[in-house]
Amino acid sequence: MIHKVQSGETLTQISLDYRTPLNEIIRANPSINPNLIYPGQSIVIPGFPSPSTIPYQIDVSINNRWLRLLKDGVQQRQYPIAVGRMLNDTPIGNFIIINKAPNPGGPYGTMWMSLSKQHYGIHGTNDPSSIGKAVSKGCIRMYNSDVEELASIIPIGTPVTIHP
Repeated sequence: MIHKVQSGETLTQISLDYRTPLNEIIRANPSINPNLIYPGQSIVIPGFPSPSTIPYQIDVSINNRWLRLLKDGVQQRQYPIAVGRMLNDTPIGNFIIINKAPNPGGPYGTMWMSLSKQHYGIHGTNDPSSIGKAVSKGCIRMYNSDVEELASIIPIGTPVTIHP
């Protein structure tokens, strides 16, 4: 997996976002200076497949409050979602699914899938009436049956694009 450094990112934050130890990232990138990374630089993140080997992609529209599952560029499913409320915006950008955790408990419903951005994920809900609204702390909420279906289809490493 290759990560393109964004403005303001540090190697430490990148390691936290991917839940990959900093020393493993440094070992996988012997030619980089860990104290001097720059926007646009390519960083190898060990332990994840190349997105080019995965036929699936997730496309999320915050304004339209839907999540689309694509396979080889063709829409397979569209799900209604809830997104971040004011002051807790859902992050915009390109991420990957880095893990899946069934039955995380509490407000996360029956499935949690972490994004490659610390503290954010796609998850179920214990409040189905929230779907379609801007009510979360930035995560993407789905009906439990929908997030379970999605998690059963996509592999770890699936690219996720979130846009307005």
